[in-house]
Amino acid sequence: MQKYEASSSVVRRLPRYYRLLKELEREGQRRTSSRELGERLGMTSSQIRQDLSCFGCFGQQGRGYTVTELREHLECIMGLPQKLPAILVGAGSLGKVVSENVRFEQRGFRLTGIFDIKPELIGKELAGLSILPMEQLETFCAEHQPAAAVLCLPKESAQAAAEQLVSLGVRGLWNFSHCDIAVKGAKVVTVHLDDSLMTLSYHLHNQ
Repeated sequence: MQKYEASSSVVRRLPRYYRLLKELEREGQRRTSSRELGERLGMTSSQIRQDLSCFGCFGQQGRGYTVTELREHLECIMGLPQKLPAILVGAGSLGKVVSENVRFEQRGFRLTGIFDIKPELIGKELAGLSILPMEQLETFCAEHQPAAAVLCLPKESAQAAAEQLVSLGVRGLWNFSHCDIAVKGAKVVTVHLDDSLMTLSYHLHNQ
């Protein structure tokens, strides 16, 4: 698979482009332009073109982009067809919501294991998988080699769990643990719902 170099701000915008292209496909639209994409996303057409140029040449001058072709290119750029193996650690209420509602296989991953420390949860089924005890984590990782882990843990145990996972070969962490964690040798993406709500508050107070 080809690897790309782009700024984090460009990478964060790729899913927005992808979602819009999927929407255009559902509407039956075959071609689009940087101007249309920009108008629908509240961005400039030059920003769209500049972002896409980080990954090669797309579209034709004066004719724009073929919707399906550009969507397929973005899928490959983000690695979505690869469906990397991932595990979820923390099968409580948050872990249940994430595992049962996130469409992992449409977003570049396949969930292969779920772990928890609570004896009452072990053996129960979640998202089609049997919840395993943390004592089996090392053996599981050695056998299945998950590339990523979803952390749905209390903040006081998230850092230690992240360090353990990275030591077992996990290369990426999707962190829902309401705290910022830092580990060497892995990419961490932290989901702070509070941040987006406070950002909205800022915009409403500073219109």
